[in-house]
Amino acid sequence: MATNQPTIIVVPGDDPVQIADSPRLSPLRDRGEVRVYRDRPSSPDDQVQRAREANVLINSRGQLKWPGKVLSQLPKLKMITTCSIGTDSIDLKTARQRGIVVSNIPGKTAPVVAEHAFALMLAAAKRAAFQTAELKAGRWTRAQNILLAGKTLGIVGTGAIGGEMARLGRAIGMSVVAWTFHPSQERAKQLGVTFVELDELLASSDVVSVHVRLSPESRHLIGRSELARMKPGSLLVNTARGDVIDSGALVEALQQEHLAGAALDVFDTEPLPAHHPILACDQVVLTPHYADQTPEGIDLLNAGAVDNVLAFLAGRPQNVVT
Repeated sequence: MATNQPTIIVVPGDDPVQIADSPRLSPLRDRGEVRVYRDRPSSPDDQVQRAREANVLINSRGQLKWPGKVLSQLPKLKMITTCSIGTDSIDLKTARQRGIVVSNIPGKTAPVVAEHAFALMLAAAKRAAFQTAELKAGRWTRAQNILLAGKTLGIVGTGAIGGEMARLGRAIGMSVVAWTFHPSQERAKQLGVTFVELDELLASSDVVSVHVRLSPESRHLIGRSELARMKPGSLLVNTARGDVIDSGALVEALQQEHLAGAALDVFDTEPLPAHHPILACDQVVLTPHYADQTPEGIDLLNAGAVDNVLAFLAGRPQNVVT
């Protein structure tokens, strides 16, 4: 990024704190002015005001959205990097039209996120949340657990996280099938999986674990008809994005006991409203979009975001989504 003016790098809303206290920011302070806002903007106008002078934005929290009407008010903005794999918080079409480079952090935290997905699967299979709630309520309830060894794990989306989830599943003796938008024999061999059609995966899997990015093609990829095709008594795990699954249809499938349970780190509305219907379902394990939020995961994300900015400032943008 060639300019005679000092580069202004803005973290527009770091709540909960992710990067504000990170030593990873130090190299950026040698390249320009770094402005970090630890709280969330109080309004769309406040958001625009914080970002108005920015040449570069580090979007550390996906809850902070950048629709076209906001991006169009930021004439100095040249680059946005997320502190995540997902870029669904940004209007990519408008960014492309305005010449704004958008970068993400693919792959770095795949083992961290996959471990979380694996833990959610185990917790759902062993009824951990349900039994904890029963015991706290003074009830000694005996509900059968699910043995995972020897069962089939269906991976929907075979990027870095899906691939790592497949490895973890095989480690406890599960057989693994997979579906992706662009299957290949090379990728199947790499991961040690068999690619099948989505309908076959849903019908044959004892656990379906979702790892696709959110896009127009994947929104409600798992809807009412797909849930109906799932094996009775199976489990659904989602650490991708909430809108990949039709949450209303999922609630119905759980209430009707077609599914034995669901384990979710992501939701169609975040933060999760207090009266969201999924909270009334018994056999669910829920975490607040925190799959990569370990000290190691946070540091990897912060380092990745800073590396993206440094590469852009050096004229060599990397991990470019658009």
